[in-house]
Amino acid sequence: MNVSPVSIHGGHSGEFCGHAHDTLEAVIQAYVQKGFAWVGITEHMPPASERFVYPEEIDAGLDVDALKTRFAAYMQTCRQLRDAYRDRIRIYVGFETETYTGSIELARELITTYAPDYVVGSMHHVDDLPFDSNEDDYAAAAAHCGGIDGLYARYFDQQYEMIQALNPRVVGHLDIIRIFDPDYRSRMIKPVIWEKIMRNLELIQSLDLILDFNLRPLTKGADEPYLCAPILKAAARLGIDVVPGDDSHGVDTIGIHMQRAVDLLQRAGLGTDWRLPVHTPR
Repeated sequence: MNVSPVSIHGGHSGEFCGHAHDTLEAVIQAYVQKGFAWVGITEHMPPASERFVYPEEIDAGLDVDALKTRFAAYMQTCRQLRDAYRDRIRIYVGFETETYTGSIELARELITTYAPDYVVGSMHHVDDLPFDSNEDDYAAAAAHCGGIDGLYARYFDQQYEMIQALNPRVVGHLDIIRIFDPDYRSRMIKPVIWEKIMRNLELIQSLDLILDFNLRPLTKGADEPYLCAPILKAAARLGIDVVPGDDSHGVDTIGIHMQRAVDLLQRAGLGTDWRLPVHTPR
C-alpha cells in the first residue's frame, strides 16, 4: 500500500475498555510497527449514570465513580504515551461519546475538564436502549420502536440531535444501526429512512465534520464497513471528508483492513489525503 495508514477512530484497549484487550502502550506500539502516520485514540466516555453501566463493567465490579476514575487515568496515560512516542507517530487524544439521557451534558463536562484533541460522536443506544451488543438487545430496541424501520428512523433522528448538540469533530460509524439487520441494503434506501440519512449528511457537511469510515465490521465477517456503499457515495457527492477508523479493540485488529478501505474510498472518488481530527485550515 502506497498510502500511509491512519485511524481516526481507534485504539480501544483492555486497559481502559472492558470489551477490548492489550495495554494501551501495546496498541500504540502496534500502530508504530504497522507504519501509521497518525492515530486518534478514542476510548469510550464513562457512563452518565448507573443505569448505563455496561454488563461487562458490572461484572468487573465497576460503578460510575470507578469508570470516571478510569477515564481520568486514560487521559493521563494517553498523553504520556503521546509524548513518549512523538518521534515515531502522531497521537491525537480523544474520546468516543454516547447518546442517551445525560450523555450530552456529561460529554460537555468531560470536554471542559480534559480538553481532548477531539471527540467522536457515536450512538450505541436508541431511546436509552442499547442495540449493538447482541441480537436480543437489537430486537428489544426494534420492538420498542415498532419494528426495524422505526428503529432506523429513531436512530437517525437521535443522531441528528446529537450532532447538533455536540458538533463532534468526527461522526462515528454513522450507520451502525444496521449491525444485526440482514436486510439493511434494501431498508437503508427506503425513502422515509434515506431522507433522514441525507438530512444528517447535509448537517455534517454544513458543520464541516469528518465521517469515520469504520472498518470494524470487516473484522466480524461483514461485506462492507460503516459506511455502506450508498452512504459513502452520497458523502462523496457532498464533499464530506471520510477518513478510515479501524476501531481496533486490541493489537490483533489494528490496520488489518486498511488496503480495503483505501480501495473502497478511491472507488467512490474520495482522496487519501487524510484530514486530521484537529482543527487546521482547509
